[in-house]
Amino acid sequence: MSSPEEHLDPTTSPKADFESQLKALEAVVDRLERGDLTLEESVKLFEQGLQLSDACKNELEAAEGKIQVLIDKGRNNLEPRDLDLTRL
Repeated sequence: MSSPEEHLDPTTSPKADFESQLKALEAVVDRLERGDLTLEESVKLFEQGLQLSDACKNELEAAEGKIQVLIDKGRNNLEPRDLDLTRL
């Protein structure tokens, strides 16, 4: 049977989605907060947590960039028009 840490390693699943990476990061934090690990296990798990955190940050930044492009694209499609005050 595989250890829980193997499922937390972002390098074993390069196409892992944001949600699964975030869930794995939460599991790392939970394990570290329990305090029942050796120093060596804690350091290894902390390193995995940093990798997962970086992966999540990169996913969020990519999503933010896509959203910004969509917003900018939408604004560029808007054309200024004269307001017809006679219709009010």
